[in-house]
Amino acid sequence: MRSKLSLIEFRNQIKENTVIGNPKLKLISPFSLFRIFRDFSKPFYGNFDDSTFRLTTNSTVSPSFFIIKGNYKTVNRTLHINYNIEPTHKFQTIWLKYYPLVAFILFNSVFISQEEVPLQVYVIFNLFVVLSILLTRWIPKRKRRNLEKKFTEIFEIIVQ
Repeated sequence: MRSKLSLIEFRNQIKENTVIGNPKLKLISPFSLFRIFRDFSKPFYGNFDDSTFRLTTNSTVSPSFFIIKGNYKTVNRTLHINYNIEPTHKFQTIWLKYYPLVAFILFNSVFISQEEVPLQVYVIFNLFVVLSILLTRWIPKRKRRNLEKKFTEIFEIIVQ
């Protein structure tokens, strides 16, 4: 893909919009909410050098599901950027996909083994599990789309 920016402008944009750190080690904890001196004006968290970059979202509240890995170079006075969006951790995506299904099976097997469980309990727990299944499918897709949209807007990438 190409960018409207020159190589120098791209490097300046990546410096201005990135908090330096390892995107694989970015963890979410309840105590990170108390970090007062964190720079939230920068939308990305990651590392970069003269030809490659690895970026994720800069947030302490919501987890980052994806990393943008890529490289950039100038060919015929045009900046070419090649990037892939990959999951941050394989275990995290597997957990999000299959935990609600396991919970659904577990809850219902416990309820079936009990003799007298009211219908309202079945309905409430199953609705909760179905809702969590839908959310675990929808939220990562939305985060991936928003990350790519933010990346292409800030670095003025022309998608071909």
